[in-house]
Amino acid sequence: MNIRSLTRGDGVVIVAAVLLLIASFLDNYSYKDVPSSIDLPNLWESGPVLLGVVLAGIIGAALVVVSRALPQPRKVAGLELGAFGVAFTVFAAWSALGNVVDPVGGLDNIGGGGGDQAPSAGSGLILALVATLVMAGAAIATPLVPALQGALLPAAKPVAPQPYGAQPPGGYGYPGAQPQPGQPYGAQPQPGQPFGQQAAPAPAPAPQGAAPAPQPGVAQPAAADFSPFWFAVPVTRPLFPEDGSQNPIAELAPGTWYLAVEQRGAQLIAQTQDGRRGVLQDTSGIQRG
Repeated sequence: MNIRSLTRGDGVVIVAAVLLLIASFLDNYSYKDVPSSIDLPNLWESGPVLLGVVLAGIIGAALVVVSRALPQPRKVAGLELGAFGVAFTVFAAWSALGNVVDPVGGLDNIGGGGGDQAPSAGSGLILALVATLVMAGAAIATPLVPALQGALLPAAKPVAPQPYGAQPPGGYGYPGAQPQPGQPYGAQPQPGQPFGQQAAPAPAPAPQGAAPAPQPGVAQPAAADFSPFWFAVPVTRPLFPEDGSQNPIAELAPGTWYLAVEQRGAQLIAQTQDGRRGVLQDTSGIQRG
């Protein structure tokens, strides 16, 4: 899981879930002129409120956040975890509204109505309604509002160059990372060459006057002066296959460093931590390492 892929909208969902947890320990009912010595039940002591509001809201928030932090979307019954999470948060808000409007159900209709003696919604129930409404609103609006799609945590700063002979810090995914297996220490990837793969030996020089033979299967770099560099995206952006199809093969998440191995006009050929390589069509606002 990568917590740096969380967005500001996910942060709002997390805060709302914490607020809902706090509300669950407050009063479920409120009575007029009740003595302070009477201990009123909280939200955990009401089965419908506990299941339909508290647990549904917390489970929904957890599913939304976990689905965002996972490197690949997980599906249950053909639906992504994030979709289940959004449905749980909406259900929790709907249940909270029903309990606030009628906190005792049909009990106040017995005997011709309870009048002023019927309890009203307590502070915990009202706060739970506010928390679930904020939670559901943030879960729904995050994919639609650009301001909520920004990174919750800023990208880590690029590591400063190490003195000669010093061991660089470990961890793949940011500038200054450990060399990968198959790449000599200190070797730099070439344009068009996947990071971590050792460059092929240079071919023997051709006889004087003979045209150099093209190397089959080796793509020529689009720009002669291009050098691979690390970069981070400001918001989540899709990575498309190099064959031109429009079915994304991965998503680049904010807060993670990726390697640009080639440039094609305004687009970049990027490589993810697990070795997948594709085209980043939208390069606006990227942060270079």
